Amino acid sequence: MKLHKLDRAKDKNFWSVRASDDLRLIVHRTSDSLLLCYVDHHDRAYEWAARRKLETHPTTGAAQLVEIRETVQEIVVPVYVQQSAGAKPPIFAHLSEGDLLGFGVPREWMADVREATDDTVLEVAAHLPAEAGEALLVLATGGAPRSRPPVMATSPFDHPDALRRFRLVADVDELARALDYPWEKWTTFLHPAQRELVERHFAGPARICGSAGTGKTIVALHRAVHLARANPEARILLTTSSDALANALRPKLIRLIGTTPRLAEQIEVDALDTVAVRLYQRTLGRAEISPPAVVRTIVGDAARDSLDNKFSVDFLLTEWDEVVDAWQIASWEAYRDVARLGRKTRLPEKQRQALWTTFEHARTALDAKGLTTRAGLYSRLAAHYAGRDRSPYDSIVVDEAQDLSVPQLRFIAALAAGRPDGVFFAGDLGQRIFQLPFSWRSLGVDIRGRSGTLRVNYRTSHQIRKQADRLLGAEVTDVDGNVEDRTGTVSAFNGPPPVVRTLDTEDEEIEAVGQWLAARVSEGARPEEIGVFVRSPAELPRAQAAANAAELPFTLLDEDLRTVRGHVAIATMHLSKGLEFRAVAVMACDDEVLPLQSRIEAITDDADLEEVYDTERHLLYVACTRARDHLLVTGVRPASEFLGDLQT
Repeated sequence: MKLHKLDRAKDKNFWSVRASDDLRLIVHRTSDSLLLCYVDHHDRAYEWAARRKLETHPTTGAAQLVEIRETVQEIVVPVYVQQSAGAKPPIFAHLSEGDLLGFGVPREWMADVREATDDTVLEVAAHLPAEAGEALLVLATGGAPRSRPPVMATSPFDHPDALRRFRLVADVDELARALDYPWEKWTTFLHPAQRELVERHFAGPARICGSAGTGKTIVALHRAVHLARANPEARILLTTSSDALANALRPKLIRLIGTTPRLAEQIEVDALDTVAVRLYQRTLGRAEISPPAVVRTIVGDAARDSLDNKFSVDFLLTEWDEVVDAWQIASWEAYRDVARLGRKTRLPEKQRQALWTTFEHARTALDAKGLTTRAGLYSRLAAHYAGRDRSPYDSIVVDEAQDLSVPQLRFIAALAAGRPDGVFFAGDLGQRIFQLPFSWRSLGVDIRGRSGTLRVNYRTSHQIRKQADRLLGAEVTDVDGNVEDRTGTVSAFNGPPPVVRTLDTEDEEIEAVGQWLAARVSEGARPEEIGVFVRSPAELPRAQAAANAAELPFTLLDEDLRTVRGHVAIATMHLSKGLEFRAVAVMACDDEVLPLQSRIEAITDDADLEEVYDTERHLLYVACTRARDHLLVTGVRPASEFLGDLQT
């Protein structure tokens, strides 16, 4: 942004800010208010955005911008009419003025708030300061928002509510640097609830949760920076479950620490697998990790050589991956006694003994080839750091923690070693799409009493969030009994309702999605602000055809997750994590595509069917919640049953 006096205005109180390549924001400052207007490159003015005044709230003490109410005097002629039987009653009429002031409602909006109904509360909330609007939405949905008592501060700008809206700069140089940032770099503001979690001291492992869009990743980023600033000698690891997500974290961290680049020397950002391989090579030597295809061959050969049983190779591989290898079981006694969480097929001791012969042969074969599995690599590293070496990291921050595997969590626990502020997890069980549930406490990671929930959604409109939430339950509970309550979450803004369509043919779907994409661009969305997601690579041609139908260039995203200016982003649902767009189309949600038929056909355990449905449902939820303002979900008849859930 470049801030300069408006050339054609002689009034020194007119300022111009470049809001984008096409728009400038014109600011007119009067003695007590600001008038905002967008002007395009032809100097055509859009409507004045708002007239606001800066005031100190009488109860909370926070500095806030309040929208000025235009007063029009009119002659009132009483007309007596009978109220419609269907008229909805005001929902805040029972609250006192003191209650509303405590929630941050300005006095001039008091009457409107008291008259708000279920139909008008969203419109009223949109005019209020953020914390007041959020409190009203929480009340309207049956929650109990926290009243904000006065905060003793030397300046109203030091109040927690003001800190989320205003960034005070120390000098002209800092102002110049800030104004040179494009809009997407302004990720430095935290909600008071977020800031409290970022800055809290934890005596052991801690975890925050929250539905998609509530700012878990932003909190994780700020947590890493806070820990680095608090201890300039500390080494911080900011990690996540995949290279794609790590690639998305790096530029966000750079934006956050742009004015203090020395922090980058303290904070390491990498996928957990990358970190593990690097540390293994540094401490234990070269690691030859067996590819999955080789493991499949070895397990299959071991089964033929050691027993004649009713179990398929698919069952054996799943048992190997999720039980034997995940928990690094090395003896018959350990396999006999292991709790097979998530594996409901009953295995009598005689069958387990026969299976163990297969797995023992497979382990011997891997050792003979000098190969290890990724789980084995993590296990050896965990033993190394738990028994001898000092951890290379003082603190670890883990984003998307719901997708951690058993060996990964064991490794993290060894690195953190139970230190205060040693490890901080951010995740959402409703977005678990990779791993079976398992007990964290059994691996020494006990977060009881050290967890928090984020309930304000900043990324997704109220309408999209509410509809996407239909895919999940109101509560999600992990194996240790920790409950993530999804009720009470509110969105900070409104938008049009999502569109869910079922078409007769693929050609009709392509045409419909193409028209929808073209309409979004005609309304002002740039192509790079639009994402199109499908379940798997097999459906990518349908997404490409839709972009072609809209005459829009597109880019197929890979693990780098790099969008291209002027291009619609197209990707599979798995790659949608970590991304956000103004508009999202989720295509090809057909029967036998979602959930994926090949996964269902490979089921060999009674519990796997439920697990497949859960993770496929979570996958659709993740894709839908990448949308900020507009969402389209389509499928071809017979469509996925999940579309019915979205519309119910």
